[in-house]
Formats: sequence, C-alpha cells, structure tokens
Amino acid sequence: MRTAVEESTRPAGAAWSAISPLPDFQDSADSELSAELESSAESAALPALAFNRTAMANLSLDDQVRFECFGQGPTEALPFDCIHHPIEAQVQAQPEAIAIEHLGERISYALLDRQADRLARRLALHGVAPGDRVALFVHRSIAMVVGILAVLKAGASYVPQHVGVAKAPQLRHVAEVAATRVVLTLSHLRDQLPLPPGAVCLAIDELMAEPWGEPATSRFVPRRPLSGADGCFTLFTSGTTGMPNGVQVTHHNVCNILLTEPGRLGMRPGLKVSHILAIAFDMAAWEILGCLAHGATLVIRGASIAEAVSRADVVIATPTILSELDADACRNVQVVAVAGEPCPKPLADKWASFCTFYNSCGPTETTIVNTAQHYRPDGRLLTIGKPTPNNTVYVLDEQRRPCAIGEIGEMWAGGACVSAGYLHNDALNAERYAADPFLGHGRRMFRTRDLGRWTEDGELEHFGRVDDQVKVRGFRVELDSVSSVLEQAPHCERAVSLKFDERGLVAFVAPLSVDTDAARDLVAATLPYYCVPMVVFALDSLPMTDRGKVDKRKLMGLAQASGRLERRGTAASTQEVTA
Repeated sequence: MRTAVEESTRPAGAAWSAISPLPDFQDSADSELSAELESSAESAALPALAFNRTAMANLSLDDQVRFECFGQGPTEALPFDCIHHPIEAQVQAQPEAIAIEHLGERISYALLDRQADRLARRLALHGVAPGDRVALFVHRSIAMVVGILAVLKAGASYVPQHVGVAKAPQLRHVAEVAATRVVLTLSHLRDQLPLPPGAVCLAIDELMAEPWGEPATSRFVPRRPLSGADGCFTLFTSGTTGMPNGVQVTHHNVCNILLTEPGRLGMRPGLKVSHILAIAFDMAAWEILGCLAHGATLVIRGASIAEAVSRADVVIATPTILSELDADACRNVQVVAVAGEPCPKPLADKWASFCTFYNSCGPTETTIVNTAQHYRPDGRLLTIGKPTPNNTVYVLDEQRRPCAIGEIGEMWAGGACVSAGYLHNDALNAERYAADPFLGHGRRMFRTRDLGRWTEDGELEHFGRVDDQVKVRGFRVELDSVSSVLEQAPHCERAVSLKFDERGLVAFVAPLSVDTDAARDLVAATLPYYCVPMVVFALDSLPMTDRGKVDKRKLMGLAQASGRLERRGTAASTQEVTA
C-alpha cells in the first residue's frame, strides 16, 4: 500500500482522501480508535489548495502547471485539533497498554494520563492558563513526558531545555524571552536552575510521588476550550547573534505532520518508538508526541543510543546519529526517518535495504519536516521528496519569482507547516516570514534558506544551505555538492566540506580507513578545480553537536590546529587525523 509521499502528482486542486491509508503492517488492534479518527476527520474536511496564477506569470504554461502540481502535498483533514487529544483517546482505547519505558521503569497510558491531569491542576493553581508558556528544564525521563502532557492539558506551550547541555546563561535567556512564570524540572536538577525573579519551580518527580487526592476518573479541564491555533511548544534555535531565537509552534502545526502520512511513520499500538534525540530539538517532539498519539510505546534511551534502538520498531534520527549505529544489529527496526542535515546515499542504501526509510527535510520554523521521500535502494535518486500533506514548497529566485522546473533556487515553505513566528523578534520575523502570493487569503510562507530544484518527476533535490554556498577564488561553490562527491569514494560513509579561507576548502571523511588521496582525486575528476579541497582529513567518526548534527565548528578547529594548511599554502595535500 502506498503512502501519500509515494503518490504521483495530481491535477491542480484535486481533493485527496481525508485519512491517509495505513501501512500494510497495520492490524485491527486500534480499529476502535481508527473509527474515531475517521469520524473526526469527516467533520474537519479541509478545502483543496489552489495557486494564484498571477504569481506564476513569469513561467511558461507547462511550468505553471508543474509548479502548482509539484509544489503542494495532498489535502487531508486532521482528526484532532490539539495533539494531546489523540493521546487521551489512546487512554480510553487501551488504558493498560505501556506508554513509556525508561531504565527498567514503565508507565501505562492510564497512569500517564492521570499523573498529567494532576500536574495540570497544580499548574492551574499557580496561574498557568491557555496561551501561557511553561519552562521544562529536565533530563530524559518518564517525568519529563508527564510534564509535557500536563502543560498541554493546561492549555500552555512547553519550552524544553536539557539541563547540563544548556548552560545557565542559556536557561536564563530562554526563561526570560519566553516569560515563563512556572518552571518544571526534576528534584535533583532544581539547584542548578537560574530561576527568573518570582518564578515558581516544581519538581515533577516529587509531585508524581504524592498520595492521590482525587478520583482516578477526574480529568482536568482548562479554563477555555483549546484550538489548533493555541501554542504547543516553543523551541529555541541557534541565532546568528549567538543567542537562540524562540520559535512558536501551534497544535495545528504539530497535528498536521504527526497525524498524517508519512509523518505518522506507521506508529501504532504494539510497536515501540525510540526517544534518542535532545528534547530541545524539534524532532524529539516527533518521537514523543507522534508515538503517544498513535498508541505505541516510547523507549526513552539511557546512556546508550544503540540499546534503545535495538528495542525499537520505529527510529527517528539525524544522519549523523544513524551513521554511528551498527545497521546489522538493528534488523528489528521497521521504519527509519532521518532529517536535520543532508543524508549520504550510502547510509540511506544501507538502512533502506531492510526497513522503510524516509529522507526528510524542514527547519524548526516549518514544524519538524515539511517534505519527505520514501527511499528505496533501487538506483533511484536520493531526494528530500515531496511536500507533506496540507503543505506547499516553492522554489524561488532572489526576487521571489518562481524558478522554472529544474532550476536551482531557494525553497520557501507554505501551508499548515508554517509556524507562528519568533518570540519578540519583529525584525527576524519580517526577514524570514512573508505573505504567501501563491495561496493568498492571509497565509504566510517561510524562507528556509535551503537551496533546491524540482526533478522531472516532481521531487525536490537539496543543494545545501544558502549559507553553505561560498565563494572560492571568485567562484561560487556549493559545499554539499563537494561532500556528495566525496561520499561516493570507496568506504566513505560521511563527508563534510568547509570553506577554510579565501584560498579554498577543507574536507572531512569518515571512517578513518577512507583513502583520502582517492577521495580528493574523485572530486578533481568530477568537479571544477576550485571545488577540490586543499586537504582531506580522515576521521574515525565525525563529531556531533548536542542535537545530533555534525559539529562544523569542531571540525574547523581540527583543520586550524593541524597546521598543514598554513605550511602548505594552496598546495594539495591530504592528512589523516584521529579524533
């Protein structure tokens, strides 16, 4: 059975089924809830999207048709307005099923829900109301998930940070910008927190241990009904000034990716989903909320990522994290989705050989991911796929005019994925968000700063970031294109290219066994001379940031510390470095 991302292009404006077909391994375990989903969807039908032809007037008629056809995902209805509502539906459908496992501890859906309701009441007593934001400064734990659900039940949005990874200055900045009056944490972390003046700090694990004082069937009801426009979470992304920017993501944004295919990833009761990513990373919400909304069991990792993945059926990761795992030891995995950075084709080939593999793309501002490809290792091109349901992608030139099909331009995202904007940053909002001329009616689109082009069969090729398009000796170089060639070298699993200075590039390949001379020669034989790295460093593995992406700053530090580039000037050389 095909998922939405595998469907061929459709006539402009044509309607799609309200509910995506479930994967072939779906059984009847959640048939009762599926009926509820279908019933809810029938009452929430969405209009089909149609592009404004005037905004495409610079294109040929043929390209206008393809620009519209390629640029929009299926139109699907959403069965719920708020992401915690399907989780509550799972509580009714399978109360005794295990919701979460962590370091030998388990909690059922019924008890998870009851603990979250109790904490939501406590939040309300401290003045938390719909529209507020609550800081969640924690470590991975069952209590962390209780905190997430409690904040959502109270009608607020959670603001997650991993204590220790985020140092005191960042925690203070996040709490101040988000204007959080209540901070949720764990008892052993309380003394490490720089609390804002007058803030209330609650230890979730201590509250969970308190005796029960209300009936087991008592459900918390917020002060007013919630809608999809209410905030779900606020994530702080790295900013160009060094201080992170808060991105406001709504329930509608989240429901749109997690309750439709392919974002659902086949999650269902009886399956296990690993939680291995940093909580402040948007893909962690895909793991946590996606898993619980579909009745699966969340396996929260301890110190070992590999141990959690070895017990999971569904894995969401960055390519860097996935490349650190032994695929042969993970044959239990049924579905893998990667995003966050470019995925090397050898890595995709390896995992797609035994499981369903999605290569996805999308910044935090477009709600986790807004494009996906169901990749198969049959010689096809690895792309970032097509727009996900109710979303649009436009490849535009520097004047924001549509690029002809096959031309490289900057990708702008529209539709239901577009988040509510940055907190208290009007200048950045004006720079990155703009009125959507293709959908109109007050809709906005987001400037991703990613470069891409449409293939002839309507999929998006990714050509790196605008920031990664550099000038070397007066020539424009796309760094990801150089890395892609390096990854075709024998035994090369990962590669990263960086601009070292005005003279040229440096590159890093992994593992250490890669023949760096052969890798460099391959670039020389494939790309113009100014694209050839001055030095290729071989590493055992590429360093990671706390969000599981390649740490380019650390790599640049290795190149600078090597001294090879200063001594050799522009001469070509290779040097192996262990790190």
